[in-house]
Amino acid sequence: MSRRPFMAVLAANTISIAGSSLTLIGVPWFVLQTTGSAGRAGIVAFCATLPVVVAALVGGPVIDRVGRRRVSAASDLICAVSVGAIPLLHHAGLLDFWLLCALMAVGGLVHTPGLTARYVLLPSLAEHAGTTLARAASLYDAVSRGARMIGAALAGVLIAAFGAETVLLLDAATFTVSALLVSAFLRGVPAAEPQRAAGKASFGAYRTELAEGWAFLTRSRLLMGITLMVMMTNGLDQGWASVLLPVHGDEVLGGATALGLMISLFGGFALLGALLYGAWGERYPRRVVFAAAFLLCGAPRFVTAAFTDTPLPLAVTMALSGLGAGVLNPILTTVVYEKVPEELRSRVSGVSTAGCELAMPMGGLAAGLLVDGFGVTRALLLFGGAYLLATLTPLVFPAWRGLNAPAAVSRTERPLPGSVPAGRSPHPSGK
Repeated sequence: MSRRPFMAVLAANTISIAGSSLTLIGVPWFVLQTTGSAGRAGIVAFCATLPVVVAALVGGPVIDRVGRRRVSAASDLICAVSVGAIPLLHHAGLLDFWLLCALMAVGGLVHTPGLTARYVLLPSLAEHAGTTLARAASLYDAVSRGARMIGAALAGVLIAAFGAETVLLLDAATFTVSALLVSAFLRGVPAAEPQRAAGKASFGAYRTELAEGWAFLTRSRLLMGITLMVMMTNGLDQGWASVLLPVHGDEVLGGATALGLMISLFGGFALLGALLYGAWGERYPRRVVFAAAFLLCGAPRFVTAAFTDTPLPLAVTMALSGLGAGVLNPILTTVVYEKVPEELRSRVSGVSTAGCELAMPMGGLAAGLLVDGFGVTRALLLFGGAYLLATLTPLVFPAWRGLNAPAAVSRTERPLPGSVPAGRSPHPSGK
């Protein structure tokens, strides 16, 4: 047994996600400062997230054939180039708006396969490290949230001190370091290399593999319910992160430093929530905990932002929302790992991730158009109301009772012979 591959993936994710948090704040702020238009910020968000859906849908079979280590490293390196080119071209006076959208689209296209490639390795790496899957999933999620917290705080300070361009250059450096870590420490790990079972590449085989992932997902009402709910909340979260919160921060909170503080509070308390669930969460019914946590982390921040003109009320709400958000991914991760066999892991992951991210392009675009048309307050209230309706579904539909089921595989979810339960959680965006 060796912990080095698992620790390397944790380190790579920490560095890469911290850098992505810089971009999460830096790009909207860059667009708002250079164009002054919330609508244009929404268009950039749309261009960045639309390719994510395509990549998630078609990436599963590619990840298996190319190899998870190679996909992860290549993804980070391409993201480094696309993000780093933005400030360099702007400094040279060559960055037209269409080119900014194109660079963000390239980053969106390759980023999700890299994240998926690392995530689907988690069961194998946990086994090599001699730890349980539940603990590994909680640690993985806690480290990711801690990275977001650090990155957001750093972004706010750096933007205020040096400008958004510096933040984007630093993000490019973090992607490069992540690629080097994965390339060096996952070499020789069987699950990280190309899978022999994938066979020769052909359009027919590729289509069959996508169909297998889709068929498995649609046979499970619980997995479909999770995918549809997270699809809605991801779209709303994308509008919040890419347009609503940056505009609110610019107009009301006092600038990028306060914006970074809000996101850091959310991330810090999400980290605490993930750690608390990892320590004691399995003692309580998953469905009750999941529903309560999602209600806490969703609509309250939209409503509070709509009615406050000082940072303190929103800061308190973001902290409480983060605490609830930290519980979600460990639950989803554990449930999906219990139901998806290893042989279908990447394929089901690709289809479910595409479904979860389907509404994200429209979320950012709709938020920008609503702000330009009706103002940020009305846009916040509309998004908050939609979020509340989405988070009530675990309490309404019977399929969600499957969250409380013991780790077992039903007749419609039977793993292939010799497989072990594994999978990828469709993570709520920005949590």
